[in-house]
Amino acid sequence: MPPAVMTRGTTRATYEGSVKQPLATSAAFLWRALSVRAILLSACTLVALAQSASAQRGGGGGRRRQEQVFEPNVPYNGKFTYVRIRYELPQSFGGFGGGDIKWAHDYPRGERNFTKVMTALSTIRTQQTGSNILTLDDPALTRYPIAFLTEPGFWRPNDLEIAGLRNYIAKGGFIVFDDFAGEHWNNFDEQLRKVFPKLRPIPLTLDHPVFDSFYKIKSIDLSHPYYRGLQAVFYGLFEDNDPRKRLLGIANYNFDMSEFWEFSDEGMFPVDASNEAFKIGVNYIIFALTR
Repeated sequence: MPPAVMTRGTTRATYEGSVKQPLATSAAFLWRALSVRAILLSACTLVALAQSASAQRGGGGGRRRQEQVFEPNVPYNGKFTYVRIRYELPQSFGGFGGGDIKWAHDYPRGERNFTKVMTALSTIRTQQTGSNILTLDDPALTRYPIAFLTEPGFWRPNDLEIAGLRNYIAKGGFIVFDDFAGEHWNNFDEQLRKVFPKLRPIPLTLDHPVFDSFYKIKSIDLSHPYYRGLQAVFYGLFEDNDPRKRLLGIANYNFDMSEFWEFSDEGMFPVDASNEAFKIGVNYIIFALTR
């Protein structure tokens, strides 16, 4: 593993607020007991009124998409801000200007719904009015401790982005790879080896602390929202390939967590399935901010 991965830097951003402690008070107990469904009815419905559905999936997992409009990034203000990684696509995939933009899948409703839930569940000061889209080589990335990269089956980082991701992880960053399945693993693995040649993803088991950092996840035997029969596998990226050491990131293989978030207020998926996707996402954030 490159030396950059070996040492956690000291420039990791600090966020105000804290996680509500379950069972500490009757109010906190009620928050823990409520299902995410109740929160969605009160909070995420507001998102549905404010945002039009920018993406819909057709049969067989295909995606129909209008021309994408990207909002300006929000300025850094110390709040937890959802950061989405942008990467260049081959021309055949539509590029940045239009078409099916892989890195933008579930934008912006996925992150809006998720940050609404984060605000309802914790006292972490969360940016709700917007999110950021950054490249891996953007110096501003190191201000944000957690980043999400969607559809890594199409991710092909250049040399600057490879160095940028190494630097981000070395300074304490945590990255989540989401929304890829089947043979798309091959490209993800190939590109990841360019960044960390010795790193090998390790399947996580239910007893890993990330699945008990806020919610106690009862099962990770989950299915992809569209590709029925595909069993989700959650891979951990560990320092020195040692599960006892620092968890650098997670790859949600055969799963699409943010797809459940995006359509959580439309009844497209069973409520229980959407709830589990929210719970796992919340656990990722709490784990990354407190470990």
